[in-house]
Amino acid sequence: MAAPDHGMNTTAPATPAAWEPLTPRGVAGFARAPWWRLLLVQLVVAMAAAGVTGWFLMEDWVPVVHAAIRHLPDQGEIRNQQLYWRGSSPVKLAGNRFLGLGVDLDHTGQLARDSQVQVEFGRRNLFIIVSPVRTSMDYPAGWQIAFNRPELDSRWGAWEPPLLVITALVMVAGLMIIWALLATIYCLPVRLITLYEDRDLNWVQSWRLAGAALMPGALFLTFAMLLYALGSLTLLELGLAWALHLVIGWIYLFISPFFIARHPSAEVARGNPFAPGRKKGGK
Repeated sequence: MAAPDHGMNTTAPATPAAWEPLTPRGVAGFARAPWWRLLLVQLVVAMAAAGVTGWFLMEDWVPVVHAAIRHLPDQGEIRNQQLYWRGSSPVKLAGNRFLGLGVDLDHTGQLARDSQVQVEFGRRNLFIIVSPVRTSMDYPAGWQIAFNRPELDSRWGAWEPPLLVITALVMVAGLMIIWALLATIYCLPVRLITLYEDRDLNWVQSWRLAGAALMPGALFLTFAMLLYALGSLTLLELGLAWALHLVIGWIYLFISPFFIARHPSAEVARGNPFAPGRKKGGK
C-alpha cells in the first residue's frame, strides 16, 4: 500500500475558468486560459488604475495649476535657463494638501511647505520637494517657456483635456508593457516551482500565471490610490502601499502554482491507483 502523501495539494482539482485574479486558485486558472483573456483582465485593471489617477489629477492637482496661473504676472518667461520674474519673491502661487506651487528666486526656504508635493521655481532651477526629499532640476537649455498669465492661461485651457487623455493612455500602455516584462522575469520561479512539484505547466503557461499574479497587487495599489485621493492616506502611507503591492504579487506568484494539477506521469510515480497508465496490482 502506498504511503499517504502529506504534501501541499497533491491532487489539485481541475483548474477553474479564469476570470477573477483575486484568489490563488483564480490566478492559477489563467495558466491554461486563452492569452486574450489574461490581456483583457490586465487591460481592465490598467484602465481602472488610470481612471483613479486621472480623477485624482482632475480633482486635486489641476485646480491648483489653474489657480497658480491666475496669480502669475502679465509678463515673465524662462529663457536661457533663467526665470525672468516680474513679481514679488518668495510668493506662494497656489496650493492644497496635495500640491503646492510657488516662486522663490533664491530658494530662501521662506515659503510655507504645507503641501505633500511642493514645486518651487527659482532663478536658475526648480525644486520638487516631497518632504523630506528635495530634488533639483535645471531649466532646459535652449528652451523659451512662457511664465505669465495671458499666455499660460490660453495654452493650458487648450492643452488640458488632451494632456489628461494622453496621460491616461500612456499609463495604460506603460502598465501593460511593465506587466509583460515582469511576467517574463517572474515565469522563471513559477517554472522552477512547477518542475519541483511536478505540476503540469509549460513555459508559456507559467508566463500567463506570472502575469495574472501581478493583478492582485495592482488592484490593491489602485484602491490605495483612491484612498489617498479621498484624503484617507498620507503620501508616506501611499508609498508603503506601493511597496506592499510588490509583496502581494510575490505571494501570489509562489502560492498559485500549487493550485495547478500534478502531471499525470507524476501521479503514476507517486503510486496513485487511479492515475492514467497505472497497472492493476501496482505492477
